[in-house]
Amino acid sequence: MSTAVMKAPSVRDDQAGSNAAAWRTDPVAQAFWLLRIGFTVAPILFGLDKFAHWLVDWDRYLAPEFADVLPWTTHELMYAVGAIEIVAGLVVAVRPRFGGYLVAAWLGGIIVNLLMQADYYDIALRDFGLMLGALTLARLASAFRAGLTQA
Repeated sequence: MSTAVMKAPSVRDDQAGSNAAAWRTDPVAQAFWLLRIGFTVAPILFGLDKFAHWLVDWDRYLAPEFADVLPWTTHELMYAVGAIEIVAGLVVAVRPRFGGYLVAAWLGGIIVNLLMQADYYDIALRDFGLMLGALTLARLASAFRAGLTQA
């Protein structure tokens, strides 16, 4: 009994950049770019909102265990969180292979923080799905050769 490994067709390495039309039809390339754009824009926007609080009062999501041991107020910590998220989004834009793992690790920390509060299991589950997406981005980025328009 033999097992066959299926390889998805995609524009990579030798074909990348030489056939612009293939980027429009290759589902692997499309998935990579959707994740790259999403994980660039979302962390930057959420990071900026840590300063503005337009979407939500982010301070309430910090577990008291963290707030109690750190020397800053919850609000000041959210500024640091916002800055880190903005940087993470920029890293994804420039280096998606590394940035995907960075965002996944950050989301892992957010999940731990949310589980410590016992009130936000639904948000922790959503962030787990986002973490899987960030890991998928990092893996897809490794399939593309380094270059200006690729990973």
